[in-house]
Amino acid sequence: MWKQVRERETGVINPKLFANRVKSNRNSSLQLSNYKEIVSAHRGAINSLQVDLTEGRYLLSAGADASVAVYDVQRATEYVASGLVAKHKNILLVDKQHEHGHKYAVSSAIWYPVDTGLFVTGSYDHFINVWDTNTTQVVMNFKMPGKVYKTAMSTLSTSHMLIAAGTEDVQVRLCDIASGAFSHTLSGHRDGVMAVEWSTSSEWVLLTGGCDGAIRFWDIRRAGCFSVLNQSNTQLGRRSPLLQRVITNKASTSKSSSVGTSSKSRTAQGKHVNGNGSKHSSITKKNFSQEKASAGKRLHPGLISSQDRSTAHYGAVIGLKMTSDGLYLLSAGSDSRLKLWDVESCCNTLVNFDIVRLQTSKTMQLAVSPDSDLVFVPCMSTVKAFSMWSGQTMLSFRSHYDNVNSCWYNEQDQELYTGGGDRQILVWSPFRSNFEHEDEWNSKQQGIALDQDNWSD
Repeated sequence: MWKQVRERETGVINPKLFANRVKSNRNSSLQLSNYKEIVSAHRGAINSLQVDLTEGRYLLSAGADASVAVYDVQRATEYVASGLVAKHKNILLVDKQHEHGHKYAVSSAIWYPVDTGLFVTGSYDHFINVWDTNTTQVVMNFKMPGKVYKTAMSTLSTSHMLIAAGTEDVQVRLCDIASGAFSHTLSGHRDGVMAVEWSTSSEWVLLTGGCDGAIRFWDIRRAGCFSVLNQSNTQLGRRSPLLQRVITNKASTSKSSSVGTSSKSRTAQGKHVNGNGSKHSSITKKNFSQEKASAGKRLHPGLISSQDRSTAHYGAVIGLKMTSDGLYLLSAGSDSRLKLWDVESCCNTLVNFDIVRLQTSKTMQLAVSPDSDLVFVPCMSTVKAFSMWSGQTMLSFRSHYDNVNSCWYNEQDQELYTGGGDRQILVWSPFRSNFEHEDEWNSKQQGIALDQDNWSD
């Protein structure tokens, strides 16, 4: 480690490369935290977890007992074990006793992307509630036609305030917070929708996964979906390796430059011989453009029933997660398969993930590291970290006593939070020695002493 620090100081290593190395080393040493504990306020299974995107400080959790809780993961409520273990209790709790609380299990809870003053909850009681965090009152609610499985809001949006809702109904509905009404109804799935995910590269693109095994891409500015993923449409043989593509591009450019003069002379001779060479070339270009346009129309998924009925999994799609750069999409199905998709080509990259056993009855929440190198997947009572590009199992986290339903990676603290059917929220953090614990405790005690005044009684 110190060698890399010296290389960074002397300029041998790029600062960004050094930061990525440190982060990857910390991710590889994740373990059950022995200095931080979250005291769960739920009396049922944990269905959803999310840390706010503005401060990276407040953890929002949803439970099967119709309760929603907020925890401060940076400021502890109390310290135990001689100050070595920090306990974090809930600073906000909404349950069935609340006048506007949900009646049944809360399946999804998300923060408003811009501010922690609002959060959104979706429940099996067919309602989506928008809450004011400061007053714990419902600002508005939306009545859905069935159980709410998943809700999502775009983190890039600057033009709309839409909540995408996946329910047991075949239609995906977009709820507008600004107007308090439904703005869109997306039809195309043939069964309930269990997974919704906004694109991380465009605020207008929405991805949905249904119980019919289909993953659809929607542009909310247009009618109908513009792409349906097909598991038989693979990337194998479509793209040449990167080095080979670079060589072929250089060869093609050199060929075009060498043949440029001869082609000019040939076209000139053709004009003199035929007398109407320009007219013939314009006709061929026109025919080519018409053929290209007709081919584009033929490939539209809304016009071909076979492509519109394509499936990405042999079972229900229970989880979707897009990488931070918006280039790849990871999907999980009730067929216990994980698949990585190239968003640009809509092809299956054929990454062979290790054999896993996934839940089939409820939505699953996936998590991805900031560098998109690791993906954290709940596999029954364990959480496995797979390499995104090779599919190998890099880490396994075993401490839950029941099935794990959700996981969230906190980029700021580089910690992983997991929640399961055992009603517990576990914290997985990088390895820290006892000396670091003692130093942190001493610094906190010094800060407390500085805050105290020296007035006498």
